[in-house]
Amino acid sequence: MRSTLTALGLSLVLLPACGVANAPDRSRLAELRPAALAPAAARPQPRQQETRPVQRPAEFQRWVDGFRPRALSAGITPATYERAFRTVSFRPDVIERDRSQPEFTRPIWSYLDGAVSGTRIENGRAALRQHARLFDEIEARYGVEKEVVAAVWGLESSYGTLRGTTPILDAMSTLAYDGRRQEFFETQLIAALRILQSGDTTPERMVGSWAGAMGHTQFIPTSYLAYAVDFRGNGRRDIWSDDPTDGLASAAHYLARHGWVRGQPPVVEITLPRGFDMSAAGSRRDVSAWRAAGVQPVQGARLPASGEAQLFFPAGVRGPVFLAFENFRVIKRYNNSDAYALGISHLADRLRGGGPIRGSWPRDDRPLSADERRELQQRLNARGYDTGGIDGRVGPMTVAAVRAYQASAGMVPDGFVSMDVLARLRR
Repeated sequence: MRSTLTALGLSLVLLPACGVANAPDRSRLAELRPAALAPAAARPQPRQQETRPVQRPAEFQRWVDGFRPRALSAGITPATYERAFRTVSFRPDVIERDRSQPEFTRPIWSYLDGAVSGTRIENGRAALRQHARLFDEIEARYGVEKEVVAAVWGLESSYGTLRGTTPILDAMSTLAYDGRRQEFFETQLIAALRILQSGDTTPERMVGSWAGAMGHTQFIPTSYLAYAVDFRGNGRRDIWSDDPTDGLASAAHYLARHGWVRGQPPVVEITLPRGFDMSAAGSRRDVSAWRAAGVQPVQGARLPASGEAQLFFPAGVRGPVFLAFENFRVIKRYNNSDAYALGISHLADRLRGGGPIRGSWPRDDRPLSADERRELQQRLNARGYDTGGIDGRVGPMTVAAVRAYQASAGMVPDGFVSMDVLARLRR
């Protein structure tokens, strides 16, 4: 799960109303692949670490020795440190994965094809039946609908079948030593050591993704410390077990703590009346104001009686249109990506019996490459539209800059990063 970062854990990749869907940064490669619920014996097993000290590269060993006093000053005991680092290894594969950046990001419709596939829906409904009592208890305690919790489980680990097998201490130490975000990963490493010191798990059981996400609902260490729960009161917050209880309850607790509104849909697909003022794209209004403007839910959907919502074009005006409510923002605290939040919202709706998205996606649109996104940012900045940097990442400032440029150029200001916008900027 994520806490408050921008690239890995719980609050990640921001994509407000942009056309490309960055995969959640916390390394969830497999959860977009449909996977049937598998018995525990069929799941990949974590690597068993050696019981004798490992041989490390000299420079990495010097970093390990230098990190020790920093860890101890943060409250880690010498015994915890020595036990944890007895078998920590440098992992070149982790560095390679951290530094690899895809040339093209996935369009949101492609992301949703995997995130809300028929197999994932089928498996989610089976999981809800299999753990019906647990889901009911979690919903009653935290006020987060069971289908939403199941959707998080489905996207994060394919309902527990793909939880990751990388030793977290190896990964966090490697990235703290030689990664792009050393300060962030050192903070995660100290948090991991605190988890061990609390007795919730052991170094051998603390496995997950290369980026530090752990368990059924993929918490990074700092988020675990802040939000993981011992749902049954057995003395341990165990998100690593084949039993998903603590993992699912922890996800619900996280959403509840960030303001989940029970009974409110995260998004509702809508239709716009003829002649609608498209300058309202991206604006927030009370649902009563949207109704007064002629906005209607698509067939089979329902607008809530109250609540503020943002007019949301995830793929520009050529794609489906939604109203995004407060719970959409809450989901983005888990992973700061519009694509992810829409995936959770839509999967939850399908798990409770809803139908597919009715609007058509502009599947003929090609997402911009990393170089093209940087060019778009450069050209926007040159015209006085601040994108907050030229890094090829489509964040909220880039979207706002695109929207402002579109309005000035007589285009529909939907904030969608597309070849059409780049082509206009090149003129």
